[in-house]
Amino acid sequence: MRLAVFGAGSVGCYIGGRLAVAGAQITLIGRDRIGAEVAANGLRLSDYTGFSAHLPEITFALDAAAVAGCEAVLVCVKSQDSAAAAKALRPHLDPKPVVISFQNGVSNAATLAGGLNRAVVPGMVGFNVAAQGQGRFHQGTQGDLHIQTDPRLSAIRPVFDAAGLGLITHADMRPVLWAKLMLNLNNAVNALANVPLRDQVLQRDFRLCLALAQEEMLALARIAGLPAMARLSPLPASFIPRVLRLSTPLFRAAASSMLRIDPVARSSMSDDLALGREPEVAWINGEVVRLAESLGRDAPVNRRLQALVFDAARAPMRPTWQARDLLAELRGELRGDLHGITP
Repeated sequence: MRLAVFGAGSVGCYIGGRLAVAGAQITLIGRDRIGAEVAANGLRLSDYTGFSAHLPEITFALDAAAVAGCEAVLVCVKSQDSAAAAKALRPHLDPKPVVISFQNGVSNAATLAGGLNRAVVPGMVGFNVAAQGQGRFHQGTQGDLHIQTDPRLSAIRPVFDAAGLGLITHADMRPVLWAKLMLNLNNAVNALANVPLRDQVLQRDFRLCLALAQEEMLALARIAGLPAMARLSPLPASFIPRVLRLSTPLFRAAASSMLRIDPVARSSMSDDLALGREPEVAWINGEVVRLAESLGRDAPVNRRLQALVFDAARAPMRPTWQARDLLAELRGELRGDLHGITP
């Protein structure tokens, strides 16, 4: 079984590495910085449960031509790079391989499909992966891989099962992708907080920031008539903001699954700011803003979070927001909004 991962960053290297440990022939395709790390150190994988593996050697390429002859291509680039990824891949893909989008956001599979002029299977990665340098990639939270049902998956499913990355299939991925987007609204809060995820969610004012963003999205989703969001955690999506609003002792008791987070895990958006990369916020919080605009409405909380992340990305020195200050900033946006989501 030969597979390629196009966009071998944190998630791509981790998934590709787990598949390689299970016996698949994996080609990672990514940037030269990570390629140099992997060449010098091999690929070291770990997770919050104690799993650990070291691959002294793994094929790492810098060019999309390396997908030639693969049975499947897993696309793991950032959302802003989807169109460019399709353009790079198209000359090198024959009709056989299945192309899978394992990306954040709700529209990447469609963007890839349009650029490749072929069907793309939408997927979702339900866990956080942190790059720790020197070829080390660590899964810091629980979660699964979700993917749209497709008969072509039967050929590759056994290697995912062997890797401990079983694929949870869905006839319609839209409820899954929107549910993951709702959870990912925390990426911006975490990036602005500039602290590990666990430290952030244990501060009530940061949780209230996230609750405001999620409530705004849920209200817009109801107005737009979107399908009910998939249940990706022990709590239904609509219950999550209510739990976030609890006092911290009650939150600890009611949301123990949310706290199964490695102490060092941060959001990918926080990592982007730390490394000076373009944050993915326009395809996460920005997606809520576009949903509001399509309805002739506004999404002031998510609009402001998006603007603050872009400001942080452009700042000479990365800012760190205190929880009370960020909450006051978002509440100020709500007070000043005259055309919000209320019908």
